[in-house]
Amino acid sequence: IGDQVWKSTNLDLDTFRNGDLIPHVESDEAWKKAGENQQPAWCYYDNSSEYGKKYGKLYNWYAVNDPRGLAPEGFHIPTDNEWISLTSFLGGESISGGKMKIKGITFWQAPNVGATNESGFSALPGGDRGNDGSFTYITGCATFWTATEIGTNHACGRYLYNWSGGLQRANGFNDANKKSSGASVRCVKD
Repeated sequence: IGDQVWKSTNLDLDTFRNGDLIPHVESDEAWKKAGENQQPAWCYYDNSSEYGKKYGKLYNWYAVNDPRGLAPEGFHIPTDNEWISLTSFLGGESISGGKMKIKGITFWQAPNVGATNESGFSALPGGDRGNDGSFTYITGCATFWTATEIGTNHACGRYLYNWSGGLQRANGFNDANKKSSGASVRCVKD
């Protein structure tokens, strides 16, 4: 897409690049504790491997930023600036999301506004996991981490919604982009 090469699926790994296991965390309490202790964690949406087959895994930001490396060899977690470049190439925040979403309502709930997937990004709505362990927005929202930290407890992210053709940049200090929350990860080539 432009001069960037993005993976066309969400990350679905349970090990770091060095082979160490990333903790698989299911219970709400264990998810909260991993966040409080700034420990890496992953889960399937609603702890269902069936969702994992479609949407990949959700990771907290401590897994994203772990020095052992979450991205496969030859790829990395995109920075906020790399997402900005992608968004600009696709025409800006107000329309780039539609160009990134899979068409139709097989995966996305109606109305899936603006979806053309003309970029080939093939975004699927894998939802997210709150810092309290709750799951939300399956089939209605795709959430993605960036590698860019914006404070002690927050990091930048991106959101695509079924009701919008835009790509929303989350760079504030709210629950949606707390490092202890769970989101999908897309990798970009080195």
